[in-house]
Amino acid sequence: MQFFRGGELVRSYVISTSKRPPSNIKNSLGTPRGLHEIAERIGAGQPPGMVFKARVPTGRHYHEYDDEKARTGLVTGRILWLRGLEPGVNRGGDVDTYERYVYIHGTNFEDRIGEPLSSGCVLMRNIEIAALYEEVRAGDQVWITD
Repeated sequence: MQFFRGGELVRSYVISTSKRPPSNIKNSLGTPRGLHEIAERIGAGQPPGMVFKARVPTGRHYHEYDDEKARTGLVTGRILWLRGLEPGVNRGGDVDTYERYVYIHGTNFEDRIGEPLSSGCVLMRNIEIAALYEEVRAGDQVWITD
């Protein structure tokens, strides 16, 4: 995954995307492709590994969750909420990335980054998403490819 600001590459990371095939369609649970922007940044000041529920920090680190809950995959670290920039591809109607609540966020499965792992979101290591969070701003562009 690559991040751009003003047309210039900011960073590139190894990530995990969906366990399902890539898809921009609502309810597909596939990671959407194409040009996006960071719509919202959530989690400033939270420690790496903080768990979020409905975009609100729970006050608990992912190590504090029992194995059963942790197996589901947790939203951790920071959240970069994505908005598609391509009408009919990843913006509007049944292909709207923002309305699908697709984020870039940390995970409790850091040792599996690089494998298909999510239900549509883009997963990163907690330290990397925290560092990236400090570098990017709302409006910065994200290009998600195969």
